[in-house]
Amino acid sequence: MAEPHPSDIRIRVNSKRNVNVIHPVEVGEAPLLPSAAANSSDHQASNNNNNNNSGFTEIKHFKKWVSWLIPVFVVANVIMFVITMYVNNCPKNSVDCVADFLGRFSFQPFKENPLLGPSSETLGKMGGLQVSKVVDGDQGWRLISCMWLHGGVFHLLANMLSLLAIGIRLEQEFGFVRIGLLYVISGFGGSLLSALFIQSNISVGASGALFGLLGGMLSELITNWTIYANKAAALITLVVIIAINLAVGILPNVDNFAHLGGFIAGFLLGFVLLIRPQFGWVSQRYAQHSTMPVKSKFKMYQRGLWIISLILVVVWLVAALVMVLRGVDLNDNCSWCHYLSCVPTSRWSCNTQPVSCMSQQAGDQLSLTCSNNNRTRTYTQADATSSQIRGLCSQLCR
Repeated sequence: MAEPHPSDIRIRVNSKRNVNVIHPVEVGEAPLLPSAAANSSDHQASNNNNNNNSGFTEIKHFKKWVSWLIPVFVVANVIMFVITMYVNNCPKNSVDCVADFLGRFSFQPFKENPLLGPSSETLGKMGGLQVSKVVDGDQGWRLISCMWLHGGVFHLLANMLSLLAIGIRLEQEFGFVRIGLLYVISGFGGSLLSALFIQSNISVGASGALFGLLGGMLSELITNWTIYANKAAALITLVVIIAINLAVGILPNVDNFAHLGGFIAGFLLGFVLLIRPQFGWVSQRYAQHSTMPVKSKFKMYQRGLWIISLILVVVWLVAALVMVLRGVDLNDNCSWCHYLSCVPTSRWSCNTQPVSCMSQQAGDQLSLTCSNNNRTRTYTQADATSSQIRGLCSQLCR
């Protein structure tokens, strides 16, 4: 069979990001539908070529992936939250609970956990990030396990909705392997930076991994700059979204160090994992006869960013891990860095010291004195358990 003339070879192109970027998409062996913008003559030519599949070549570099890993991550996070609430068992371990009709799945009191979730003790038991247990208890796995835990229903909903909105599109464009690595490594990077600054509290949540996806989107825009149409608009929009999300992190009880660590790791990894070959190379590669000079797969600046970013992300993650395992507290070397995670105002305090109380049981009267603010209160509670006392102490000290 005679080979088709080069002019008959077609590479179908569409936009995956509205008008911001143009990517070739996969052309399989199945008949292709004509583009909506093609005229009637092109329509007929396309139908003719569909009868001869040798006129089309699969462009696997820009194929459309089916997103399944991100939904699996969402389901895993939801399951872990349900298990955490089952272990929490508020009616047994607390004096009062929110939504008692849920039984052992009911939530801790609002004063203890305003996010509708479990106690800090339960989060620590389930694998929340506690630096003391990582350093002294050889429990480095907490740097990963904390990514799959959430402080409450509100926390879980916010993170999972964001993950679906961001992650599905990225997985469709780059596949589950690259996005899975970007998500997990970014979450690990967020845990490392959090452990270097948050020494006394328990940290949980997928926020570090989510900020890693945002960082990856930014570096993907930079490294694949030439394939974007509205470059400035895409860059400004993404930077504003990232800035707003980081600004929310200065509120109390939000671990912005995990956000920053995840963003930095994701930004560097984006140059490594989300790099695309230039469009001219793709077009030339799938043309059977071409007299044009062979173009390189990646531009020089892409190669440079790839090498530099790979070195930086490896060095940073290894150095941070070593410092965490050695018990380094970066607050000792940076007196102002705590403002990156919380800025105190007249409406809230940034005090993150762990709460402690002095307790005294006299019959059915339990007296507690908070060591943090010297508040004292007496409760009618006979034979209070240690978990009940910790819950009442947490409410008293807030």
